[in-house]
Amino acid sequence: MSDPTFPNLTVIGHPLIQHKLTLLRDRRTGTKDFKQLVAEIAMLLAYEVTKYLPTEPVEIETPLERMVGRLVSDKKITLVPILRAGLGMVEGVSRLMPTARVGHIGLARDEESLQPVSYYAKLPPMGDRDHDFIVLDPMLATGGSALAAVTTLKASGARRIRFLCIVAAPQGVRRMLQGHPDVPVYTAALDRELNPAGFIVPGLGDAGDRLFGTL
Repeated sequence: MSDPTFPNLTVIGHPLIQHKLTLLRDRRTGTKDFKQLVAEIAMLLAYEVTKYLPTEPVEIETPLERMVGRLVSDKKITLVPILRAGLGMVEGVSRLMPTARVGHIGLARDEESLQPVSYYAKLPPMGDRDHDFIVLDPMLATGGSALAAVTTLKASGARRIRFLCIVAAPQGVRRMLQGHPDVPVYTAALDRELNPAGFIVPGLGDAGDRLFGTL
Protein backbone atom coordinates (compact mmCIF):
# COMPACT_ATOMS: atom_id res chain seq x y z
CA MET A 1 0.00 0.00 0.00
CA SER A 2 1.44 3.37 -1.02
CA ASP A 3 0.89 6.69 0.75
CA PRO A 4 0.66 9.77 -1.51
CA THR A 5 2.16 11.84 1.31
CA PHE A 6 5.30 9.71 1.19
CA PRO A 7 6.08 8.50 -2.35
CA ASN A 8 9.16 6.70 -0.99
CA LEU A 9 7.09 4.52 1.38
CA THR A 10 5.42 1.14 0.94
CA VAL A 11 3.31 -0.12 3.86
CA ILE A 12 2.84 -3.89 3.61
CA GLY A 13 -0.52 -4.77 5.10
CA HIS A 14 -0.54 -8.55 4.63
CA PRO A 15 -2.81 -10.17 7.27
CA LEU A 16 -0.05 -12.44 8.58
CA ILE A 17 2.29 -9.49 9.01
CA GLN A 18 -0.35 -7.48 10.83
CA HIS A 19 -1.19 -10.44 13.08
CA LYS A 20 2.44 -10.92 14.07
CA LEU A 21 2.97 -7.18 14.46
CA THR A 22 0.13 -7.01 17.00
CA LEU A 23 1.81 -9.75 19.05
CA LEU A 24 5.14 -7.95 18.71
CA ARG A 25 3.71 -4.70 20.05
CA ASP A 26 2.17 -6.36 23.12
CA ARG A 27 4.17 -5.46 26.23
CA ARG A 28 3.54 -8.98 27.57
CA THR A 29 5.54 -10.58 24.75
CA GLY A 30 8.81 -11.90 26.19
CA THR A 31 12.29 -11.86 24.67
CA LYS A 32 12.14 -15.34 23.10
CA ASP A 33 8.86 -14.71 21.30
CA PHE A 34 9.87 -11.15 20.41
CA LYS A 35 12.99 -12.43 18.63
CA GLN A 36 11.00 -15.03 16.73
CA LEU A 37 8.34 -12.52 15.69
CA VAL A 38 10.91 -10.01 14.46
CA ALA A 39 12.54 -12.70 12.31
CA GLU A 40 9.20 -13.89 10.94
CA ILE A 41 7.97 -10.39 10.11
CA ALA A 42 11.30 -9.57 8.45
CA MET A 43 11.01 -12.68 6.29
CA LEU A 44 7.47 -11.81 5.22
CA LEU A 45 8.42 -8.20 4.47
CA ALA A 46 11.36 -9.43 2.39
CA TYR A 47 8.95 -11.00 -0.11
CA GLU A 48 7.80 -7.50 -1.04
CA VAL A 49 11.29 -6.00 -1.04
CA THR A 50 12.61 -8.68 -3.42
CA LYS A 51 9.85 -8.35 -6.02
CA TYR A 52 12.27 -6.32 -8.14
CA LEU A 53 14.80 -9.18 -8.51
CA PRO A 54 15.25 -10.13 -12.17
CA THR A 55 14.83 -13.73 -13.29
CA GLU A 56 16.11 -15.63 -16.28
CA PRO A 57 14.83 -18.72 -18.11
CA VAL A 58 16.46 -22.05 -17.26
CA GLU A 59 15.76 -25.39 -18.90
CA ILE A 60 15.28 -28.26 -16.45
CA GLU A 61 13.92 -31.78 -16.50
CA THR A 62 11.11 -32.76 -14.13
CA PRO A 63 10.42 -36.45 -13.37
CA LEU A 64 7.96 -36.31 -16.31
CA GLU A 65 9.36 -33.98 -18.98
CA ARG A 66 11.65 -31.12 -19.86
CA MET A 67 10.47 -27.57 -19.26
CA VAL A 68 11.67 -24.01 -18.99
CA GLY A 69 11.48 -22.51 -15.50
CA ARG A 70 12.87 -19.29 -14.08
CA LEU A 71 15.64 -18.66 -11.59
CA VAL A 72 16.73 -15.42 -9.97
CA SER A 73 19.57 -13.93 -11.99
CA ASP A 74 23.04 -14.02 -10.47
CA LYS A 75 22.95 -10.84 -8.41
CA LYS A 76 25.01 -9.69 -5.47
CA ILE A 77 22.82 -8.84 -2.48
CA THR A 78 24.09 -7.55 0.84
CA LEU A 79 22.01 -7.23 3.98
CA VAL A 80 23.12 -4.36 6.20
CA PRO A 81 21.65 -4.42 9.71
CA ILE A 82 22.04 -1.28 11.79
CA LEU A 83 23.47 -2.46 15.09
CA ARG A 84 22.20 -3.64 17.32
CA ALA A 85 18.46 -4.02 16.75
CA GLY A 86 18.86 -4.69 13.02
CA LEU A 87 20.57 -7.98 13.84
CA GLY A 88 17.20 -9.39 14.82
CA MET A 89 15.98 -9.08 11.22
CA VAL A 90 18.94 -10.77 9.51
CA GLU A 91 17.92 -14.37 10.23
CA GLY A 92 14.45 -13.94 8.76
CA VAL A 93 15.60 -12.26 5.56
CA SER A 94 18.48 -14.74 5.18
CA ARG A 95 16.00 -17.61 5.09
CA LEU A 96 14.86 -16.29 1.72
CA MET A 97 18.33 -15.31 0.52
CA PRO A 98 20.83 -17.66 2.16
CA THR A 99 23.64 -16.59 -0.20
CA ALA A 100 23.29 -12.88 0.62
CA ARG A 101 26.31 -11.31 2.27
CA VAL A 102 25.95 -9.38 5.51
CA GLY A 103 27.61 -6.08 6.34
CA HIS A 104 27.24 -4.17 9.58
CA ILE A 105 26.84 -0.52 10.50
CA GLY A 106 26.97 0.49 14.15
CA LEU A 107 25.06 3.62 15.12
CA ALA A 108 24.09 4.58 18.65
CA ARG A 109 21.53 7.28 19.40
CA ASP A 110 22.56 10.09 21.70
CA GLU A 111 19.62 10.20 24.10
CA GLU A 112 19.87 13.98 24.54
CA SER A 113 20.37 15.18 20.96
CA LEU A 114 18.63 12.10 19.43
CA GLN A 115 21.36 12.17 16.75
CA PRO A 116 23.21 9.01 15.63
CA VAL A 117 26.81 8.44 16.64
CA SER A 118 28.80 6.07 14.40
CA TYR A 119 31.01 3.51 16.10
CA TYR A 120 31.41 0.69 13.54
CA ALA A 121 31.16 -0.01 9.81
CA LYS A 122 32.16 -3.24 8.06
CA LEU A 123 30.97 -3.82 4.50
CA PRO A 124 31.88 -6.45 1.91
CA PRO A 125 33.85 -5.33 -1.16
CA MET A 126 31.63 -3.53 -3.67
CA GLY A 127 33.21 -5.12 -6.75
CA ASP A 128 31.13 -4.24 -9.78
CA ARG A 129 28.12 -1.97 -9.62
CA ASP A 130 25.59 -4.83 -10.08
CA HIS A 131 25.04 -4.95 -6.36
CA ASP A 132 21.96 -4.40 -4.20
CA PHE A 133 21.84 -3.43 -0.53
CA ILE A 134 18.98 -3.90 1.93
CA VAL A 135 19.36 -1.91 5.15
CA LEU A 136 17.62 -3.50 8.15
CA ASP A 137 16.37 -1.77 11.29
CA PRO A 138 13.14 -2.58 13.15
CA MET A 139 12.40 1.10 13.84
CA LEU A 140 12.48 4.17 11.62
CA ALA A 141 11.94 6.86 14.27
CA THR A 142 13.68 10.22 13.81
CA GLY A 143 15.37 8.91 10.68
CA GLY A 144 18.81 9.92 11.90
CA SER A 145 20.30 6.41 11.98
CA ALA A 146 18.70 5.43 8.68
CA LEU A 147 19.99 8.58 7.00
CA ALA A 148 23.50 8.04 8.38
CA ALA A 149 23.57 4.37 7.35
CA VAL A 150 22.50 5.11 3.79
CA THR A 151 25.00 7.98 3.59
CA THR A 152 27.75 5.56 4.69
CA LEU A 153 26.74 3.04 2.04
CA LYS A 154 26.66 5.63 -0.72
CA ALA A 155 30.07 6.94 0.33
CA SER A 156 31.36 3.37 -0.12
CA GLY A 157 29.98 3.21 -3.65
CA ALA A 158 26.52 1.67 -3.17
CA ARG A 159 23.89 2.83 -5.64
CA ARG A 160 20.88 0.54 -5.26
CA ILE A 161 19.67 0.62 -1.67
CA ARG A 162 16.40 -0.29 0.01
CA PHE A 163 15.44 0.31 3.62
CA LEU A 164 13.40 -2.29 5.48
CA CYS A 165 11.83 -1.66 8.90
CA ILE A 166 8.92 -3.01 10.92
CA VAL A 167 7.48 0.22 12.32
CA ALA A 168 8.01 3.77 11.02
CA ALA A 169 7.13 7.26 12.21
CA PRO A 170 6.12 10.02 9.76
CA GLN A 171 9.11 12.12 10.86
CA GLY A 172 11.57 9.38 9.91
CA VAL A 173 9.96 8.65 6.56
CA ARG A 174 9.92 12.37 5.74
CA ARG A 175 13.58 12.73 6.68
CA MET A 176 14.53 9.82 4.43
CA LEU A 177 12.52 11.33 1.59
CA GLN A 178 14.35 14.63 1.98
CA GLY A 179 17.82 13.15 2.44
CA HIS A 180 17.69 10.09 0.15
CA PRO A 181 14.64 10.30 -2.13
CA ASP A 182 16.05 7.48 -4.28
CA VAL A 183 15.89 4.95 -1.42
CA PRO A 184 12.51 3.21 -1.06
CA VAL A 185 11.31 2.45 2.45
CA TYR A 186 9.30 -0.68 3.27
CA THR A 187 7.47 -1.13 6.57
CA ALA A 188 4.68 -3.09 8.25
CA ALA A 189 3.16 0.02 9.84
CA LEU A 190 3.29 3.80 9.68
CA ASP A 191 2.59 4.84 13.27
CA ARG A 192 1.15 8.11 14.53
CA GLU A 193 4.13 10.13 15.75
CA LEU A 194 7.21 10.41 17.96
CA ASN A 195 6.85 11.21 21.65
CA PRO A 196 9.08 13.86 23.33
CA ALA A 197 11.70 11.19 24.04
CA GLY A 198 11.93 10.31 20.35
CA PHE A 199 10.15 6.96 20.58
CA ILE A 200 7.55 5.87 18.05
CA VAL A 201 3.99 5.76 19.41
CA PRO A 202 2.09 3.57 19.69
CA GLY A 203 5.23 1.72 18.59
CA LEU A 204 6.61 -1.38 20.26
CA GLY A 205 9.06 0.04 22.79
CA ASP A 206 12.84 -0.18 22.43
CA ALA A 207 13.37 -2.94 19.88
CA GLY A 208 17.00 -3.54 20.87
CA ASP A 209 16.22 -3.89 24.55
CA ARG A 210 13.30 -6.21 23.87
CA LEU A 211 15.35 -8.33 21.46
CA PHE A 212 18.29 -8.79 23.78
CA GLY A 213 16.58 -8.71 27.18
CA THR A 214 18.30 -5.52 28.35
CA LEU A 215 15.20 -3.73 29.62
